Amino acid sequence: MEDRKGNVKVGDSIPSFNAEDENGVPLTADSLKGHKSIIFFYGQDDSPTCTKEACNIRDNYALFSSNGYKVYGVSKDNAKKHKKFIDKYELPYSLIADPSLSMMNAFGYYGPKIFMGKEVNGVYRTTVVTDEAGIITHIISDVVSGDHSNQLKKALGI
Repeated sequence: MEDRKGNVKVGDSIPSFNAEDENGVPLTADSLKGHKSIIFFYGQDDSPTCTKEACNIRDNYALFSSNGYKVYGVSKDNAKKHKKFIDKYELPYSLIADPSLSMMNAFGYYGPKIFMGKEVNGVYRTTVVTDEAGIITHIISDVVSGDHSNQLKKALGI
């Protein structure tokens, strides 16, 4: 059934993918190299739980940024919807539009899961942290949306 571990593990390089940010700028694994990244995979813009997670990270963004991390949210929403979500909640980081599921499938964070008692296909809410070389240093798969920044701070020792 559901394999929440995904296709990647700590020590792996970012897998190959093709997506774009909220401005339509193409993104690949190579474009995420050169800086440390926090990449959080979530269901969809404006849903209650996903909004809680996005805003929790927003409220702690300055700390992550001051420690050298760029932050990216990833969902299958398109760039236009991401732009509205960023504007509505004043998110200071980029959202990656992945309607083709290229990135989510590369990481292994999309597939069958149980939602409200039924099996559906969806995103496995997971966060991946990388170093400047694009090597995965941390994976958080037990994300607590309203407290996710504290999970990240603890994992990263900041």
